[in-house]
Order: sequence, then structure tokens, then C-alpha cells
Amino acid sequence: MSPASAEVAKDVTRTRWRADGALLIVSLLWGTTFVVVKGALGEISTMYFLALRFTLATGCMLPLLLPVWREDRQRLWPGLLSGTIAGLFLWLGYVLQTFGLRYTTPGNSGFLTGLYVPLVPLLGAVVYRRKPLRTELIGVIVAAAGMAVLMAPSIDRRLQFNKGDLLTLGCAVAFAFHLLMLSYFSSRRAFAAVAVGQIACTAVLSSAALLFDPPRATWSSAVVGALLVTGIFATALAFTLQTWAQQYTSVTRTAVILSLEPVFALATAVLSGSQALSRGALGGGALILAGILVVELKPFAARDLAEHV
Repeated sequence: MSPASAEVAKDVTRTRWRADGALLIVSLLWGTTFVVVKGALGEISTMYFLALRFTLATGCMLPLLLPVWREDRQRLWPGLLSGTIAGLFLWLGYVLQTFGLRYTTPGNSGFLTGLYVPLVPLLGAVVYRRKPLRTELIGVIVAAAGMAVLMAPSIDRRLQFNKGDLLTLGCAVAFAFHLLMLSYFSSRRAFAAVAVGQIACTAVLSSAALLFDPPRATWSSAVVGALLVTGIFATALAFTLQTWAQQYTSVTRTAVILSLEPVFALATAVLSGSQALSRGALGGGALILAGILVVELKPFAARDLAEHV
């Protein structure tokens, strides 16, 4: 390998590590805010919460568009449009998950939502006709198994597949397509415009949905705090990081790393004293970490970076 090629390989590796590190932060932000959101939803209707959360996040993210507007404004509108397409799947995932929870158990919801992890490489192979790397597939299988073990104590053992489960399964498909769309557009459009477009789209659709799900809220410090934390950190910051990161890593790696979200959620619940730590939780978390380790051990070559979708 020539010195120039070696330097390119080092740059690619450093960029990949930064991207994976950003996705790790996203998982941490989503997982640690789960308890906050759960506590607030007892005092505010879900769609109203989503509308306010994503509207606040959109306002926080608007400054990201200024550099794009100044440098090459012709890239702004295609990026926003691409983000809107990704946002449709993001919003659909949230809605299906929310309404599915009305008819199924939280354990079933968590497990079925987590199916987006193994769905990503399968749908990606069909849509983009690119097979994921072998190590990525192994990592997906191990991480998905870990999510199943993690959720096992709260899964409905009656094995009755009701409409809530069907809606939640649709949510997993929507989230998988969101990751695929984001991976495709983030590397082909101005990532800042894509990031803002998806959040603004979700805010508009959530607000429009209030016509069918009237807003209800008891304004308390818990509700206001949850909106600020999720709007600024778990949405504006998290989705900006995710959109940036997906330019430089594969969509399958993204799904595997994001599978850490329930691990962080469990850790937060244990530390806050709202849940006890069980052997199953430890085993499930260990499997998810093992799945990520399998993926991270495979060097991410320049060829993979060029074909990461």
C-alpha cells in the first residue's frame, strides 16, 4: 500500500470512528430520556407532546441552514425535500408505535419495535440490492437476540397477535425505512438540510394530527422539563448527529449501534430506582454489546465507505 493510500485509509477509519461515536451518543440521548418521557406522558397527550417536541427541535435546528444558504443555496431545497421524505417514515413510525401501545403490552411494543434492527439489512438488500457485510449480519443477529432477551420478561406469553402488535410491527418497518432513507440522502444532499427537513416534516404532521387527537395537557415542571430535554437534546441534537453520522457509516452499522437505546434506557431505570436489574437484562445487554463489538472489529474500508448505503 502506498503512503497516500495508507493515509486515505487512516482518514476513512478516523471518520468512521467519529460517526459511530456520534451514533453512540444518539443511543445514549434516546435511552436516558425514556424515563423522562414516560413520566410526562401521564400529563400530556402523546400527539400534542410530539407536536411540541418536534416544533421546538425545528426552531433549534434552523440555524444549521444558514451555512448552506450562504455557500450553495441551490442545495438547500433538494436537501429539505429529501429530509421531508425521511420525515414521513419517522412520523409514521411514531404514530404506529403510539396507537399500537393502546392495544398491546409495553413489552410487546418494545420487542416488536426493535425488529427494525434485523429489518434494516433485509430491506436494504431488496431496495438497494447491496448485501451487507458478513460481520454486519452477524452483529445484527446477535444484537437482535440481545433485544429479545432484554424484553423477554415483559413480553406477552399468550402469543396472541392482536392489532396493536400489527401496528407496532408496521412501526418497525417505518423506522427501518427511515434509516434507509436517511442513509441514502445524507450522503447525497446537504446533511443539515436533510436533518432539518425530517424534523420539520414530523412537526407539521404531528400538529396536523391534533385535529383527530385533540391536545390535552396539565402543565407541570415534569412536562415542561420533558419537552425541553427531548426537544433540544433527544431530537435537535440527536437527529443532527444521526444525519451527519450516516454519511460516513453503513445503515446496518447504524441499526446495530442504535440497538443500544434499550440498554441505556434500562440502565437509567435501574439507576433511578424505578426498575431492578435482572440476569436477563444483563444477558440481553451483553449480547447487544457483543453484536456491536462484532461489527466494530471489521475494518471499514474505503470501498465500504463509498458503498455504505
